[in-house]
Amino acid sequence: MNLRLDADVQKLEMERLRKGKARAEEDLDSLKIDYKKLRSSMRTAGLGKASEQRRKEIQEEKNKADRWERRFQ
Repeated sequence: MNLRLDADVQKLEMERLRKGKARAEEDLDSLKIDYKKLRSSMRTAGLGKASEQRRKEIQEEKNKADRWERRFQ
């Protein structure tokens, strides 16, 4: 009788752990998707770049604008 109760308790505990694991995996997958969306948005907005890289890009754009301005003068 005691062995049957122990086995039932073990089964219930394993089922609870499996459900918890499945829920945790779903949460992890959801977080991964959200992270990918965030990184994509940051790339689109240009927020993922270092300030030095931005300064270089701005300087390059200024140089291009100056070249075009000199051409049309």
